[in-house]
Order: sequence, then structure tokens, then C-alpha cells
Amino acid sequence: MRVTLSFDNGPTPGVTDAVLDILGERGLRAWFFVVGARLADHRHLAERAYNEGHRIGNHTFSHTIPLGDRPGDEAIHEIVRTEVLIDDLATIPPSFRPFGRGGAIGPHLVGQPAADHLMEHGYTVALWNNVPGDWHDAGWVETCLATLASQDWSVVVLHDIAGACLPRLAEFLDRLCDLDSDITLEFPMDCYPISAGRPTTSFSTLQLASPYGCSEADELTLAVDRCAYRASGRVAPASPDRTVELGLDQCLAWSR
Repeated sequence: MRVTLSFDNGPTPGVTDAVLDILGERGLRAWFFVVGARLADHRHLAERAYNEGHRIGNHTFSHTIPLGDRPGDEAIHEIVRTEVLIDDLATIPPSFRPFGRGGAIGPHLVGQPAADHLMEHGYTVALWNNVPGDWHDAGWVETCLATLASQDWSVVVLHDIAGACLPRLAEFLDRLCDLDSDITLEFPMDCYPISAGRPTTSFSTLQLASPYGCSEADELTLAVDRCAYRASGRVAPASPDRTVELGLDQCLAWSR
């Protein structure tokens, strides 16, 4: 199996540096999708990641409201403000990961003005297909490995923030290596709705997919173009920056 490791929402002192230590001890490289508001104060951590062979991507400036739910000028500002801070740490082409409200995928991710901006400036937009919920679930390692076993190529989203993956990261990586996984910096094309400025699908056609279940449903299968998640029938937990509990009707409404 192939695995792409990514860490979102940092950089965070005391966490990002420890994550880098753990990756370095195992000779692994990963993506760090940074939040501009945190990068502004802790750019040295992103610089260290870059210098150690990891890749840096843009994960909005504030990480509060999905770009598809913002006015166009605000959405574009969220991208540009962070890209200015990333500066020479950027990949070529530049990489952007939208804020998905706890890992949900749908049309809310990127509205048309932001999509136009991303295409005009040659961005690659990097989505995901394995979000084990490290910020709220102590059993995230088992959840992640179970999902890995069902996929040929997993794009794993972890978080280099306090209270997330760090306590079990070394264990997870060792178990991953024991599986003889091919850990790569590449992404499967079905997680690229925009590749080097060229659309591969329309954000308006993305259907809701959540890595978490919804109340009143034992199992809910929701497809996103060629990326799909399985949701387990639990109340959807909060994202790292939001507190929400959703019933089935509300969970389906995430697609707006």
C-alpha cells in the first residue's frame, strides 16, 4: 500500500518540532499544511521542516470558515495572506489544502472565486481520504490503520497541534513501517481537484463526504467523485477549531 503523510494546522512550538524529530529518526518525509496565523509567529518551525526535506503547503490563514462559505474577496485573502508568509518555502507548483470542517469534503471547501484564483496562479489543491480524528479520539491509530487496509493509497491527515497525534505518533509510524508501506510525498490524482492550475473536477459537483458518522445512522456511505469515506454511525465530533454536534440531517447539510 502507498501512504502519504500530512500534518495540518501548525506550526506549533513543542509539537511540530517533536513531530519532526520522530519523522527524522525514521527517515520519513511528510507534508505540513500550515495555518498562516500560526506561521506568522513560528516560521522557524516551517523552515526546519523544509530544510529537512518535508513539503510545505497553504492551509488558509485563519482556519475558521471554509472558503466556499466566505465572500470571494475574503476567501482569496485567506490564500494570498498565507502564501506571502510561506514565500520561498513553497512547493512548485504551490500547494493548497482547504479547511474542511473536521475532514468533511464537499462544495463548501472552495467557492468559485477562490477556485478561479487557485487555477489562475497554478496551484495544486490537495485533498485527503483518511482522517482518523487524532485531535479527539485516543484510538485514532487503530482507526487509521483499519482505513489503510481498505485503500490502495491513503492520504492521512494528522495534526501538529496540542492534544492531537503526538503521544502516539511514534507507535503509529512504527506500525506503518511494519506493514512495509510505501510512504511517499506524492498524492493520488483523485485527491487533486486542481492540479498545477488545471481542474480535474468541479468543486460544485463534489458530494458530501465525512470521515465521521452521524447520529441516527448505523452506517452512512458518502462518495466524493473518486474519493470516498466510510462513516461509522457516531455523532460527528468537533473539528480542531470548532465545536459542533450534528444529527443526520445536519450532517447531510454540510454539503451546502
